[in-house]
Amino acid sequence: MDIRKANTEDAARIFSFVKEAVNKMDGQGINQWDEFYPTQDDFENDASKNQLYIAEINGKPAACFTLNKDCDEEYKNGSWVHTGDNYIVIHRLCVNPEFQNQGLGRKVCIEIENLVKPQGIKSIKLDCFAQNPYSQKLYHKLGYIDVGFADWRKGRFILMEKVL
Repeated sequence: MDIRKANTEDAARIFSFVKEAVNKMDGQGINQWDEFYPTQDDFENDASKNQLYIAEINGKPAACFTLNKDCDEEYKNGSWVHTGDNYIVIHRLCVNPEFQNQGLGRKVCIEIENLVKPQGIKSIKLDCFAQNPYSQKLYHKLGYIDVGFADWRKGRFILMEKVL
């Protein structure tokens, strides 16, 4: 697996597999994402800010994620362990359905840690849809702890953190 920063041209390829993942989640009763979020514009915007990453396996897009310090207002509901400025937030982590159930989500999360530690990052924050047992299990196994809740349009999300 190769991980690199994605460019705006990658956004269409990423959005294509994200739509497939949304369809698969819908079929599992996980209605976390829809036609309103995330959009191809979200990925293009992330890429233009140099915050979007793509994981590729043999040149095929296998996963994507965005890293930045953007915290929605609801993040104030978290009892964050690390309160300093040297944190990063994971947004829109998605594994291409073609590569799901192969441990790729775990590998990507470990690579994110390896990517940010040399930058002095002490904490990784994220939100996880409360009705997505797969992502909850993944993050808990990786050592993320629940620090609060956020309620958005699609329902309740669990605020999570891993102190590095």
